[in-house]
Amino acid sequence: MVNGISTDKNFDVTNIIENTINVVNELLSVAGLEPGAILVVGCSSSEIANHMIGSFSSAEIGKAVFDTIFQITSENGIYLAAQCCEHLNRALIVEKKCAKEYRFPIVNVIPQLKAGGSFSTAAFASFHEAVAIETIQADAGIDIGDTLIGMHLKPVAVPVRTNQKTIGNAHVVCARTRYKYIGGERAVYHT
Repeated sequence: MVNGISTDKNFDVTNIIENTINVVNELLSVAGLEPGAILVVGCSSSEIANHMIGSFSSAEIGKAVFDTIFQITSENGIYLAAQCCEHLNRALIVEKKCAKEYRFPIVNVIPQLKAGGSFSTAAFASFHEAVAIETIQADAGIDIGDTLIGMHLKPVAVPVRTNQKTIGNAHVVCARTRYKYIGGERAVYHT
């Protein structure tokens, strides 16, 4: 390890990819996201590799997880938002098309392994036209390694319990969102 950046190859990328596929597919099967929806993902490669968050950034792990999620979201017409780490105030990396469609103000920053994190760095390098934004109101989210994505979800978040509880060694929490219920005892709601 050099300056908190992993040079270790002592992890199973195939297992990490398989875990990631399981989590994303389980969430999508429950969340009912339509094309154009936004999925926010926070990811700690350190936690995946069984280290304390922010202490062991791995470009290889970040890219493997990003590529896997991006392939699935792209196939389903869903926008992916990659949350940066706290050193970039949890800004998000998205496709410029997403920022324009939802009128998210674009900010000027390029994530790096130790200032943004490996997942957002992979997103910035891999998106067709990557941009950074400060906030979003995502329709669903995946938190890999307790990175705290809640601030980027729509107001009514509902936990989604997946059978796959970890990616590598990182704890995973998923959520979908729903519309607010309004009215009183005579109100009728969509399910």
